[in-house]
Amino acid sequence: MPTPSVHRSWSDALAIYLRAPVLTMLFLGFSAGLPFLLVFSTLTAWLRSDGVEVAAIGFFAWIGMLYSIKFFWAPVVDRLALPGLTRWFGQRRGWMLLAQSMIALGLVGLALTDPVGHLTQVAIFSLLVAFGSATQDIAIDAFRIESAPDDMQAAMASTYIVGYRGGLIAAGAGALYVASAVSWEAAYLCMAALVLVGTLTVLIRPEPARLSLTTQLIHEPRVRAFLRASRGKPAWLRRLGAWIIGAIVCPFTDFFVRYRRQALWLLVFVAVFRISDLAMASMAHPLYIDLGFSLDTIASVTNIFGIAMSILGGLLGGVLVARYGVGTMLVFGATATALTNLLFVLLASTGDNLVMLVVTIIGDNLSNGLASAVFIAFLSSLTSRAYTATQYALFSSLMTLPGKFLSGFGGLVVDFQGYASFFLLASALGVPAILLAIWIRRGTLLKGAVAQ
Repeated sequence: MPTPSVHRSWSDALAIYLRAPVLTMLFLGFSAGLPFLLVFSTLTAWLRSDGVEVAAIGFFAWIGMLYSIKFFWAPVVDRLALPGLTRWFGQRRGWMLLAQSMIALGLVGLALTDPVGHLTQVAIFSLLVAFGSATQDIAIDAFRIESAPDDMQAAMASTYIVGYRGGLIAAGAGALYVASAVSWEAAYLCMAALVLVGTLTVLIRPEPARLSLTTQLIHEPRVRAFLRASRGKPAWLRRLGAWIIGAIVCPFTDFFVRYRRQALWLLVFVAVFRISDLAMASMAHPLYIDLGFSLDTIASVTNIFGIAMSILGGLLGGVLVARYGVGTMLVFGATATALTNLLFVLLASTGDNLVMLVVTIIGDNLSNGLASAVFIAFLSSLTSRAYTATQYALFSSLMTLPGKFLSGFGGLVVDFQGYASFFLLASALGVPAILLAIWIRRGTLLKGAVAQ
């Protein structure tokens, strides 16, 4: 069960941000946030500005579904040692370095590809960036959970959000500014160079302490039972079987053993918590462009100013979780996310209105930053430290899969119903998350474990 949050004084709640593991997540968050927009909203802005049809742009949102199926290869990242890299840098840092190499290579490929007439190549390089980014997320999440105790996870999640939003500023506003002043090719080459921020952080910070793979396998009852039952079999077969059971079977059975019938409700909640904001995200930038806002205005308001609001929301979320507990803040975050999506309905109805754009960005990013920090802390509390990478990858994948899938149809909905109807529908999708959050707050699902 997640442990109840301890109510701290305001000074203690704020001082936690000065600890080294918490500060480290600022830079790793930047590394995680950098590639996301470059295969999502920044890419859709590039495609739309070059004349690619809205319906085709909507389907590019499915590239983001790689983030939602990363639990398929999370056991490999969790347990498979990389030749050379793992021995020199450790399991978590070695995989982060490999992932960062894939991201940089994919961004260079995108920079050298003309979208007009070459959408297949754009999709291939975007998939490489997304795969590297999702793999990096698996390693970073495990690194974060293993680097500090549970009472620091909310603060680490908050600084991660701050760094992540910083990466979004670079990949959003930064890329748009460079594209406006020079070219899209130059913009993506600059983003490839910024991958070095994460690489240097990985090289500087130590690998978190964890049990060796052999020790982990020995301490797993299902692995011991398999080894006893397979005596006399070839050694390579026994090792392979023990690895598969320890890396793939045990992480999933552990969660269901700990939460039993509550496990399914928890997975439903994880799946629907962010469905509202993820479903609408693919059409946000096309809306700005179709309303007549310039790239410079989009960069200044939606990226720099908007992400500053997200950073503020993330920091506020970390402090409020430390002060009031995660249960109360889950309800607040889910409600705020759904309600602020209604601002996009007003924006679509008012047209080229800069004031309305600013109001919309303030509400949307402030609520999303807060809700993200709270939810990361909640997911971390559900994760067993024996299976950090695999279990957290399952949660975070499930968190984004429904929204990303629905987002792919965004262009079709806009073509048939218009932007206002689309964003109204996206807001309504947040109602199940609000209801489940209320039940969790009351202890219906977790018997009061997080009802603080």
